[in-house]
Amino acid sequence: MPGPSGFGSASTAEQVSDGIDATNLTAIVTGGASGIGLETARVLALRNAHVIIAARNMEAANEAKQFILKDNENARVDVLKLDLCSMKSIRAFANNFNALNLPLNILINNAGVMFCPYQLSEDGIEMQFATNHLGHFLLTNLLLDKMKDTARATGIEGRIVNLSSIAHLHTYEKGIQFDKINDQDSYSDKKAYGQSKLANILHANELSRRLQEEGANITVNSVHPGLIMTNLMRHSFFLMSLLKVFTYLLWKNVPQGAATTCYVALHPKLKGVTGKYFLDCNEWPASMFATDEALAKKLWDFSNKLVNSAQNL
Repeated sequence: MPGPSGFGSASTAEQVSDGIDATNLTAIVTGGASGIGLETARVLALRNAHVIIAARNMEAANEAKQFILKDNENARVDVLKLDLCSMKSIRAFANNFNALNLPLNILINNAGVMFCPYQLSEDGIEMQFATNHLGHFLLTNLLLDKMKDTARATGIEGRIVNLSSIAHLHTYEKGIQFDKINDQDSYSDKKAYGQSKLANILHANELSRRLQEEGANITVNSVHPGLIMTNLMRHSFFLMSLLKVFTYLLWKNVPQGAATTCYVALHPKLKGVTGKYFLDCNEWPASMFATDEALAKKLWDFSNKLVNSAQNL
């Protein structure tokens, strides 16, 4: 059933963005080469936004670009390499994007990994936390001045969307294991994923608070896209396939999975709405951990320390 927004779990990305003209907008979509990231990029381009697909696999990214252009020859789509588990790659991406001298209105932090076995990133940080949270934390910080400049110069509200998950409810006992972020003995692939998705919401909330305090014309929100069978589940395909048999009514297809992201990124109803969590295109209460302001500030400081220490390696 549709919620207060007029949309619900069955709504698609095209439906929630119908009639919206994004001609004057430039958007970056991380992980835009496949799954709901690709559908998000396709629909943003369909609404005339200039879309930058940020992806680790450049072959897949170029194929995604051609896929979009096949049905929409006037689409404005570019691709840039970005590996979110590498701070060196993230800094290179930001430099390469800034060199294009483009505005930046929308940043969609979509890419991620899920339920992967214990491993460390090249910067020595647990992979799910490094990729899903820390990589986007650094990327957002590096692009923030560009977004502020764009908002000031154009008068158009900037929007940052963090893709979280309902999995943020299933995390470690204290929410974020600050003192055991790399601890292999206590590692749980499911709880580590939940921790990273909790971090996505806390990041959005704290950044929203800071931007409001500053008076910047940028909103920051987080979304749960829904249960969708994509490449993200490659580490748990059998488990998820089995789960889907018993919970098939709860699952979405890819166009439905991209709907909440596109709604929060584009819809005029959400002008000025910031620091919120959305599910099925409607505002939804997040967990107690996710709405803990002290935890959000602690994560912000912790993330800054990790980024700075990695930079000095």
